[in-house]
Amino acid sequence: MSIKSSNLGYPRIGENREWKKSLELFWAGERTEAQFTSEMEQIRLSHLRKQQEKGIDLIPVGDFSYYDHVLDTAVMFGLIPTRFKTEKQQLSLQAYFEIARGSKGKVASEMTKWFNTNYHYIVPELEDAKPVLTENRPLKLYKEAKEKLGISGKPVILGPITFLTLSKGYDKQKRNELLQALVPLYIEVLQQLAEAGAEWIQIDEPILVKEVDNEVVRELNEVYKAFHDAVPNVKIILQTYYESIEQYQAIVQLPVAGIGLDFIHDDGLNLAHLQTFGFPSDKVLAAGVIDGRNVWKTNLHEQAALIETLTNVVDEHRLIIQPSCSLLHVPVTVKSEQNLETVVKDALSFADEKLDEVVLLTQFVNHVVTKNELSEHDLAVKNLNDSPLRNVKAVHEALANIHSDAKTRIDASERKKLHDDRWNLPLLPTTTIGSFPQTKEVRKQRLKWRKGELSNEQYEQYIQNEIKKWIDIQEEIGLDVLVHGEFERTDMVEFFGEKLAGIAITTFGWVQSYGSRCVRPPVIFGDVVLTEPMTVKETLYAQSLTSKPVKGMLTGPVTILNWSFVRNDISRIDVLNQIALAIREEVEALETNGIGMIQVDEPAIREGLPLKQEKADGYLKSAVEAFVLSTSSVQEETQIHTHMCYSNFEAIIEAIDALDADVISIETSRSHGELIRSFEDYLYNKGIGLGVYDIHSPRVPTSEELSQNIERALKVLDYRLFWVNPDCGLKTRGIEETVAALKVMVETAKLYREKLEVEQKVNN
Repeated sequence: MSIKSSNLGYPRIGENREWKKSLELFWAGERTEAQFTSEMEQIRLSHLRKQQEKGIDLIPVGDFSYYDHVLDTAVMFGLIPTRFKTEKQQLSLQAYFEIARGSKGKVASEMTKWFNTNYHYIVPELEDAKPVLTENRPLKLYKEAKEKLGISGKPVILGPITFLTLSKGYDKQKRNELLQALVPLYIEVLQQLAEAGAEWIQIDEPILVKEVDNEVVRELNEVYKAFHDAVPNVKIILQTYYESIEQYQAIVQLPVAGIGLDFIHDDGLNLAHLQTFGFPSDKVLAAGVIDGRNVWKTNLHEQAALIETLTNVVDEHRLIIQPSCSLLHVPVTVKSEQNLETVVKDALSFADEKLDEVVLLTQFVNHVVTKNELSEHDLAVKNLNDSPLRNVKAVHEALANIHSDAKTRIDASERKKLHDDRWNLPLLPTTTIGSFPQTKEVRKQRLKWRKGELSNEQYEQYIQNEIKKWIDIQEEIGLDVLVHGEFERTDMVEFFGEKLAGIAITTFGWVQSYGSRCVRPPVIFGDVVLTEPMTVKETLYAQSLTSKPVKGMLTGPVTILNWSFVRNDISRIDVLNQIALAIREEVEALETNGIGMIQVDEPAIREGLPLKQEKADGYLKSAVEAFVLSTSSVQEETQIHTHMCYSNFEAIIEAIDALDADVISIETSRSHGELIRSFEDYLYNKGIGLGVYDIHSPRVPTSEELSQNIERALKVLDYRLFWVNPDCGLKTRGIEETVAALKVMVETAKLYREKLEVEQKVNN
């Protein structure tokens, strides 16, 4: 029996983001539900057909989603937040999207990152949960692939242990009840798949790479024994990814047909466990040996050697070759890229190319192709490593001297006195996070400029007009600290990737971030160098239009690193510090030109936390050092702001403090103020803005909602340190809703300001 090839998941968005376009046309009312579902079916089938044509043996079905696979799982089992429930058991398509996006009078479910990736999922709410199978979605998609393409696919299902652990709204007793209720429903799904002819079923349990205690092991044994007893003839692959698994010996003994392990991001631990403890003779090992998260070609010689090592423990006929994780995290294909340097493009591998690598490696170990074909494939990365792009002497010298160049600012409380004197801001100062709506017209003008249909002068004039319009709007609304709006920027990381040497921006390298939000992560291919100022011109123009302070807006080094595809020939810390040195130069350029408030956004610090707790301290230390390196060279009178996204900051509250930013704004609206608890037991003496409304939803918040968020925060935080702002940038919102929401925010802040001023007078 020859070794088989497999895939774990394919990008949903399509080569030209046709998935995104169909979604947004449906949301805008320009597609009927029938038209939308038909378009989605065609996209889904085209993805399956492509994998079939490439020769993948085990093709995943069920990995495709209209929005998010975790949301799909919740809906399939009827686990719908109470505010979205109707009398009908099966949720309408409109209600499905309302859970994710919110609607009038209904707050969207919380969204947070999927493990340590840049994908974000909708968090299931299980407070009043009573699981019921509403539809066997994997069965429907399995039958579709079989009937329309002749593909007997590998259904992909999110496992119950991971699903419950990633959900919210239950205690230990409730968890056990939910698990007991879910198991029969999962069995029903599996039995129906077996009856339809499914041979292999992939059940994803990535939670097993995090800390797993004995109680979780007990749950696993109970659940997967129940599955095996009910459906003994189906081959279940228990799939993990993103790290090495915990409790290796217990997990590999579970009653399943196969175990999927990541041999790319495991720091060698999965392999070490395999060699130390062996592998059961009755199981298949699904070996993730092609990097599913980065975009560089695999050294197939090295991976062939790894597979040979694996076969010393696992018989060849019990081995499957596959990517380390779903290819959801990488763009679709390199073939569309026409504007990259040849030496860079030749070294890239996106989803389609990774499938080719899986097949080529499988053919090699099955003795179908020779080493010469692997050598031809591997040459491209060697050529890039040897090129001048990765060998800039000045950058290497600067890295060697970063510790001798380190500077320390005076205490934050002393800086605050200087800032209060300089700015004289009112209590509860209001501001925004940075970006304003990127309308169709803004995108249209940028596209015309890129195509050469607008001159540089014409485009610059257009951007200045937008800046002036929004400075006027901000003045009229009554915001205290303004921003220029970032109309010249496509994306907060992509923009800087375009400006910095050593970083490339692809043309079609899109990946899904959340919902229909797609981003093009920059490709850090070489040594990073600032060649000229990136933001000074637009910021200075905005400041010339108003007497109020305008913040300079930069993206921080940690976020640029975490939201990029990073070169893998040197350490990530070295790449991080290269970026920090470049951002420091830009910070100094803004300050030299008179900009006294500079915001260096780091929304991805929390997102970049390693999955293993023992790695967290080292990561946070490097992140803090890079941020401080990029911001600490300014004068004491200059106020440094930063911004972070999403909740669950308890684990990094000390690192947040160590950043030593004068003002930090953090998302808290979707998590209903849960983040505020992080500050109840921690004395924080710097300015802080806990986002008072959710920008990811199109609805305009009420003053009552904002009042609740402000009131809750002021019970914990010193009002003299509190800023009022939205929870994130406003780029994706419409103009009318943005203006309306900001008006409500400013009016609510003024009400509380007046209240505090009255209380001050009474107390004095």
